[in-house]
Amino acid sequence: MKNVNILFRLSCCLCMILPALRCSSIHYLSEGESLYTGGKVAVRDTGISRKDRKHLEKELKGLLRPNPNTTLLGIRLKLIVYTLAGKPKKERGFRHWLRTKVGEPPVLSSQVDLEYNADMLRNYSENRGYFQAWTESKFTHRRRNASAFYTVRPGKRYILREVFFPSDSSLISKAISSTVHGTVLKPGHAYNLVDIKSERERIDARLKETGFYYFGPKYLIIQVDSTVGDCQVDVRVKVKNDTPKKAKEIYTVNNIIVYSNYSITTDTTAYSPEDVVKHNDFTIIDPAKTINPRIFDRALLFKKGDMYNREEHKLSLNRLVDLGAFKFVKIEFKASDTLKNALDVYYFLTLLPKKSLGAEVLAKTNSANYTGTELTVNWSNKNAFKGAELLTLSAFGGLEFQVSGQNEGFNVYRVGSEAGLIWPKLIAPFRVITSGGFMTRTRATIGYEFQNRVKLYSLNSFKGYVGYVWKQNINQEHRFNITDIHLVTPVNVTDLYRTQIIANPSLGKVIEKQLIFGPTYSYTFTNTMRKRKKNTIYYRAGLEAAGTIAGLVSGADVKKGDTTEIFKIPFSQFVKSEHDFRHYFRLGNNAQLASRIIVGAGFAYGNSSELPFIKQFFIGGTNSIRAFRTRSIGPGTYKPETGNSPFLPDQSGDLKLECNTEYRMKIYGIVHGAVFIDAGNIWLLHKKPEQPGAEISSSFPDEIAVGTGVGLRFDFSFLVLRTDLAFPVRKPYLPQGRRWVFDEINFGSSPWRKANLVFNLAIGYPF
Repeated sequence: MKNVNILFRLSCCLCMILPALRCSSIHYLSEGESLYTGGKVAVRDTGISRKDRKHLEKELKGLLRPNPNTTLLGIRLKLIVYTLAGKPKKERGFRHWLRTKVGEPPVLSSQVDLEYNADMLRNYSENRGYFQAWTESKFTHRRRNASAFYTVRPGKRYILREVFFPSDSSLISKAISSTVHGTVLKPGHAYNLVDIKSERERIDARLKETGFYYFGPKYLIIQVDSTVGDCQVDVRVKVKNDTPKKAKEIYTVNNIIVYSNYSITTDTTAYSPEDVVKHNDFTIIDPAKTINPRIFDRALLFKKGDMYNREEHKLSLNRLVDLGAFKFVKIEFKASDTLKNALDVYYFLTLLPKKSLGAEVLAKTNSANYTGTELTVNWSNKNAFKGAELLTLSAFGGLEFQVSGQNEGFNVYRVGSEAGLIWPKLIAPFRVITSGGFMTRTRATIGYEFQNRVKLYSLNSFKGYVGYVWKQNINQEHRFNITDIHLVTPVNVTDLYRTQIIANPSLGKVIEKQLIFGPTYSYTFTNTMRKRKKNTIYYRAGLEAAGTIAGLVSGADVKKGDTTEIFKIPFSQFVKSEHDFRHYFRLGNNAQLASRIIVGAGFAYGNSSELPFIKQFFIGGTNSIRAFRTRSIGPGTYKPETGNSPFLPDQSGDLKLECNTEYRMKIYGIVHGAVFIDAGNIWLLHKKPEQPGAEISSSFPDEIAVGTGVGLRFDFSFLVLRTDLAFPVRKPYLPQGRRWVFDEINFGSSPWRKANLVFNLAIGYPF
């Protein structure tokens, strides 16, 4: 009841404040001026369907200019700021910034040209096939506000009756006619000027793939005959009579010249004969011998005698950029002096600085109240062995600590280093087929990390892998590691921690010696880069198979007491798979509904009785279920009794299910908001007496944790700072029938807020 009273008072205040704010936006207008509040378009014609009328109205309204002042909940905040800031006395300072950067000047009705907008609506309608469109416009006034109203009577839409392509025997006409199967101009479709323009571009693109280098859309004319009657038109595709001869001919590739160390500031096109290297079909000019010519066999798709193809032209550019060794890449085509209808190809490549040294400092925090910083120093060589290989060396050190909370004083220190080498080719006995625009790569990495958790334990971690990365196309990427090795050994385990293991045996998994090796594979598909697409998705699937061959060879079976050790450490044997699917639904220009589902499962066998700790699943935290602390949920309905324990144990499982939905909207400027719901849990495959309720069962849907909350995101373009405030609405560890806790929510209660409200501060979106 107390919360209801608070909400009622807030509602009353808003009801009084909102009208006052709306009025303040017109209070300072000069005499005779009216504030333009926008325009409306009504399509009045019974000759077209209601659905088509609504669609046309939406398109036409988007053409109206100018746009009215922006609003939030009906309030023109930017206009209010502009008005309250007043006229600054000088062109700098806070008032000037407030008025010109934050504020927005009023859009007046005198700035609206009704006749211009009406003509634009009529032209747009005619370009969509409504050839007899008629429009009228007027202003409507209410107090000191003015809005524009446009009426459009489009008439019946014209339909394509016949589409004719060139039928003569010339080379160019035959080439154009051969593209007819892909035309967007089809009998029965409505006339649309956009389709006419795209058809010219489509034909040109197809011709560019068959050698017509000098052809262009400007040499095509598409004639429309509207005299055939019955609201129909005939369309005829023709080549203009004044088209140059060279635009009608097919060209092939002759000489291929590569300037592999070109400078845009000095003349590096002058060279002596000893600077020229002939390599297969290429002429390489590189006086400093900076790069091995063999790299161009894989990067350049053109060969001498090939017919010009714009697709291979673009793919070669993509491959050169994808190598990562060049700062600028430029291609020029010139008519050959020695061969008719042939082109000489010139590649001008400017190398990036070979070696670079950089450092970055990170500040981070998580929902377990750990705050910290990390310093990383990176050194790279972008052309290590003159084959565009990338050699990287890095060293890092970091500190994490709790300002307040149950783990205060148990600080975490991390130091380590890593070395990596990437070859722009596949060093393997098999072949990978890609779309041609991306280079396949071989990667090798080795690294070490020392982690010290004060008063508890320290861990030495070694890792290394050798594998491949390749892109099937711009949307799909594959990563396959032949072997991925992890070795973890504990040192300096304190008596305090060993005492806690006795009370909570699951803590012992953290300090177990772990040796993991085996192949790993991941597949990623995404089309989220297509910003105009209404529905976009991201999907990642991962698979790990550790110790499979070693287990088969050794015949290890931990259930029978047969355990095999390497370096006196039992190697892990398991299979693990995880799938992450995300869907983004665009709701206009400033709103989006983002959803995610994660499903994961791991199964230990042979030489292992359970998954190694670093490979188990965790849930909760800033990028997971935000209403619960990091790694604090589950498994199942289990909740550890921490009692007087000085720290919280991490909860882990063999199975994972997580779902998230978040409504995102732009509030003002760089400030974005979100309302979200998170749900999920983890489970064990097998029953453990010390963790009652942790194993998976048929009642697992009733063991889902649910949290909700709101958040703000500050988009600074170079990074997104995220704040979320969340609280649980379903707690799986409570007795059955009492897990939903809506009746306990009490924002006015300090004990409730302390026990349930979780504040998250993070960089970037959660998914």
